[in-house]
Amino acid sequence: MTDHATMENVRLAAGMAAGMKDGLIARRRDLHRYPETAWTEFRTASLVARALAEAGYAVRLGGDAVRRESMFGAPPARELAVHMDRAVAQGGDPDLIARMADGLTGVVGELDCGPGPVVALRFDMDANDLDEARDNGHRPHRVGFASVNAGAMHACGHDGHTAIGLGVAELLAELRDRLHGTVRLIFQPGEEGVRGAGPMVDAGVLDGVDYLLGGHIGLRAPRTGQLVCGVEGFLATTKFDVAFTGVAAHAGAAPEQGRNALLAAANAALNLHAIPRHGQGTSRITVGTLHAGQGRNVIPAGAVIEAETRGRTTEIDRFVFERAREVVAGAAMMYGVDHEITVQGRSPGGRSDPEAAAVVRRAAEAMGRFTDIRDRADMRASEDFALMLDAVQAQGGLGAYLMLGSDLAAGHHNPRFDFDEACLAPGVELFARCALACLDLPRRRGRPTTHPPLAGGQSKECA
Repeated sequence: MTDHATMENVRLAAGMAAGMKDGLIARRRDLHRYPETAWTEFRTASLVARALAEAGYAVRLGGDAVRRESMFGAPPARELAVHMDRAVAQGGDPDLIARMADGLTGVVGELDCGPGPVVALRFDMDANDLDEARDNGHRPHRVGFASVNAGAMHACGHDGHTAIGLGVAELLAELRDRLHGTVRLIFQPGEEGVRGAGPMVDAGVLDGVDYLLGGHIGLRAPRTGQLVCGVEGFLATTKFDVAFTGVAAHAGAAPEQGRNALLAAANAALNLHAIPRHGQGTSRITVGTLHAGQGRNVIPAGAVIEAETRGRTTEIDRFVFERAREVVAGAAMMYGVDHEITVQGRSPGGRSDPEAAAVVRRAAEAMGRFTDIRDRADMRASEDFALMLDAVQAQGGLGAYLMLGSDLAAGHHNPRFDFDEACLAPGVELFARCALACLDLPRRRGRPTTHPPLAGGQSKECA
């Protein structure tokens, strides 16, 4: 493509993005009002799939976009059916929702514009397990777009990510006849708990990708006008549950006949936090919940803990998790109970490629909309985009994860979270400019993807 044609595409993209401002805000607020957590994003995914199809994209969904055998932590069928019915009642497309049964809520839209590189953009869709604030000090409640779904809230900005992704989809579709190469838009479920990326990777949605971009509103860019072009320091993580099974008994008359699962779980919780930190980099261990017992005079026969490990590298996370397995087994043995470990999510460490981050910087500088542009920032958290990034890098491609600045009403995962919607239109323009720039780059010609399936649904260890 000539420089003149490229410049004209960029000019058209900028104008279209600016004209989307009101529509982006309306779409974001609609998504915010109807949040859906991991593997239940039926309404959101159906609206995304319908919008992509109407814009002219070839759409993959259901088992074509998510590998069922690799899913972590999917709700039982009865619960999924309730969420499907709710999604239809709240305006989701019933025919598309039916194709997502079993929680297969990932969506991929592909725009084939002829020979050229394959450029993928990833946007996450899921909400948090959280009740939203209900007072007039919280703008979504005051204005009227707060969550209507109990126990679910967009408290991390994924409603904004999805709105931006659909804006990019519409913009690039308008330019289709002027492009070459392939645009692949990935709308991912289950980022919270790092559950959704792996099953999409295993379904092949990253195969053949030359350039991959993703991003997040806020986090290390908490002010409107800020931009981080490439994030590094994704913490590898393993999310796991432990079920302890003992024997119930009368706490007064025959305590010796019981096997106390609560004490095993409590012992494990304390000693998991005693695992030594790793000398080669950041490491973390957290027990987030402990549920046990049925009554004050009954030896507790059952207990469950929900925990996670993290590490600066995949190897460090693996070290902490292996030590965690030993601690759990020791606690179970001490109290004579059985235990079962179920992995509920997993993501590797990773970092953006400097070459891809440089594409983001050039696009941002050309926009003239950002007041504080940084080449890199340390994630200091986990995000399963790292798994997609790893898959693309393993086949010779490049990728980057950016952070789009926005003033925040409260921190992420807080019931008062809200962001400055003025970031949405610039976000669409930035992602579109980056996609256009990558479509003008040469193919990476990497080797095929060789990642083994994660087998999430089968990842259990029994003792």
